Order: sequence, then structure tokens, then C-alpha cells
Amino acid sequence: MNTSPISGMQEFLPGKQAIFNEIKSKIAETYQKHGFLNIETPTIDRSEILFAKAGGDTEKQIYKVVKTEETTKDADQALRFDHTVPLARYVVEHESDLHFPFSVTQIGRNFRGERAQKGRFREFYQCDVDVIGRNTLPIYYDAKVIACFYDALKTFVKTDIKIRISNRKFLSGALEILGVADKTKEISHIIDHAEKVPAAKTVEALKELRLPEETVVKITTFINTHGDIRELEKLDFLKINIAAKTSEAGNEKLSEGLGELIAVMEDLKAYGLGDAAEIDLKIVRGLDYYTGTVFEACLPKYPELGSIGGGGRYENLASHYTDQKFPGVGASIGLSRLFFILSENKLIDSAERKPIDIAIVPIDADDAELRTAAYDLAKNLRDGGKNVEIVLAGKKLGDKITFATKIAGSGIIFGGDELKSGKYQIKNFTTGKQEPLSLK
Repeated sequence: MNTSPISGMQEFLPGKQAIFNEIKSKIAETYQKHGFLNIETPTIDRSEILFAKAGGDTEKQIYKVVKTEETTKDADQALRFDHTVPLARYVVEHESDLHFPFSVTQIGRNFRGERAQKGRFREFYQCDVDVIGRNTLPIYYDAKVIACFYDALKTFVKTDIKIRISNRKFLSGALEILGVADKTKEISHIIDHAEKVPAAKTVEALKELRLPEETVVKITTFINTHGDIRELEKLDFLKINIAAKTSEAGNEKLSEGLGELIAVMEDLKAYGLGDAAEIDLKIVRGLDYYTGTVFEACLPKYPELGSIGGGGRYENLASHYTDQKFPGVGASIGLSRLFFILSENKLIDSAERKPIDIAIVPIDADDAELRTAAYDLAKNLRDGGKNVEIVLAGKKLGDKITFATKIAGSGIIFGGDELKSGKYQIKNFTTGKQEPLSLK
């Protein structure tokens, strides 16, 4: 029988799992410091809930849950592909018991039937933060979420991080001005994939939509615009006036998107992220539910790694489930993929942790008195916040010590003499240093 994990699933030995868990804990702590409340939504949800807002490539990747007597066609349940869609259902279900704006975090596994490849997983951890409003949600929450997202990444990413920001309204308005609004979905898809293919292929894809040559040139210029907010004024066909925070082209969507971009960038500067955040009109984000601000994080020194997380604003995510309006903004760190690529490129501390702090080794585990003493000692140490294992297997002391060094950072080896005197020594297995143990 093949015992290897299914392709696209991730599992670690305990030492590496400890590193992964440590990073996950740092992210969770940062989210909570920023005022986000933790919840968990079910891994399995109704298919109609998930399919209602999947969109794009994601819809083709959803895993359906099939009972033995069912066919895939008949299945009415599926595995969640992200946290945001289940969150919309959660808010609708519990809205009378929640306080808005609702700042919430979810950390857990999600599932997508992508083609398994290096750094791409079918089962993966996502670490999300979202703020949900009732009826309205001020644009300033976009900057709050981005700042929290950035701070969480900085707890374990030991190189420069750049937050690249765009706006879906701004893009839609630009395409309306160019007279190609009817092809917004196709053009957005091309822009979203522009960094993954040669520039010539992007131009070719635009031409295949039968756009005029001049329009293709303008869209290409649009795609390549990035940097300070004033870079937008170089897009002559949009007639942007940054000082007036409007477009003289008279397009409402464009002006609204511009105003939001300026507000987000100004607030990020106030958060101290002025050097870390920039406008980048290549950022679209693949999920169809984004309606305003969209953003991604990348590592400028390692552009080949691509996005290391992102998110955006959604105005109507719960529209399929209720007539009420719950606008929101969220960010997600895809921890499984990020952990893989950072480890591969040695951008995090990858030295395997010893999950156990202290291993207690009674010389003779068959001696009831020594075993009782080991149990008491372990309780004292656990009450003091230590992770403790008692080594009870093996007859030879050497074998016990070898086992202890493999699982723990330090060890306490004792026999009858230590028991009588009440004096124990604790040994650091890495340095070899030994010192008296103080139970205080």
C-alpha cells in the first residue's frame, strides 16, 4: 500500500512542524494585537454557498464531498476553497449577535484542486483578517487591514516586503474610457496573469480580443504603471489630477477608484508604511468578488517568488445570501505555500526545533519510586510552562539518553542518589553545559 501523502498535500516531521506552528502562532498573535477576533467556520459547506461566489479559475478547483451512494453531480456539499465566502455566510447567520464593524480572523485549512506542483498545494493553511461593515464601511479600514497584514508578515519574513496596491473601480473606469467595458472580465484576466508570462504574450492576448492597436498600447502602458500615486498622472488618456483627487475625463468609477487609492496610500503613510507601499496597476486579484482596493505583498529582492499574500475590498459578498449589504475588506497569508518558498530560499530560520523543552530520564523506569519522582518533577516543570517528556522505554541508559537528545533541548537524568538528595542537574543537549536545576 502506498503510504506517501496524496499529491499536493503537505506533512512535516515534528521538528519542521514546530517551525511552521511557531510562524502560525506569530501571525495569530499579530492579528489579535490589531483587534481582530478569532472564529472558525466549518471546513465543509453547502455547494450553493461556495459556488455562488467562487468565480474565475477557482470554480473549477472546488472539491465536492460525495457520499458513497452519490455521484459528483448529486453532491450538495463541498470543501471550502477560502475563508472569505464562508465568512459571508457566517455574518449573515449571526448578524444579530455581532457588533459592526466586525474585525475577525480565521486561520485554518482550505482546499483547491489545483495541479500539484512545487510550492502549490491542494490542502493549505490560510491566515485571514477581515473587517465587515453593515451597510457601509469607511475606506480607512482598507489601510487598517493592510497594515495588520504587513505587520504579521514582518514577524517572520527577514527581508524587505513591498505592498503593491491597485483598485478594481479604477481599472473598470479606465476600460470604460477606452470603450472596452464589455471585455472587462477578459482584460482583467490577462492583466492578472501578465507577470507570469512574457510581455509579448500579454500583448498577443489583448490583440486576440480584437482591440484596436491604440487601445492595446494604452492598456499595456496602464499595466506597467507603478510607484508613487503621482505616476497615475502619466496616463494621459485618463486625465488624472492628483491634487484635485479626480479625473477630468468625467468617469465616475475612475474618480471613485482614484479617491480610494489616494485615501489608502495616505493612511498607509500615517501607519508608517510609506516606503513599503506603492501603486501597481498590474494587481487585479483573480477572485471575482473584489470590487475596490486590491493588494499583494512581494519581496523586491526576490521577484521570482511572486505574491506572498494579498487581499482586497468586496462590497457585495453576501448578496447571494441576503438583501442586506455587508461590505468588507480582507487579507490572506497563504502560509503553506509561503513557508515552502521561504524555506527553499533560506529566508526564514529553518533550523529544526526540538518540540520538547526537557526530557526526564529516570535511570531505572522499573523502579516505582523513581517513576513517581519523575512524574512529580514533570508536573512541576509543566506548571512552570515547560514541555516535558518522560523517557520510560529502553533498558540501557545510553539508549535512553540518545533518544532524549533527539526529541528535547535539555534533559534531567537521575537515579537514587539525586532522589535522596533532592538535587538534580539539567543538561543542555546542544552546548553540553550542565547546571543545577532550580524548581523555582
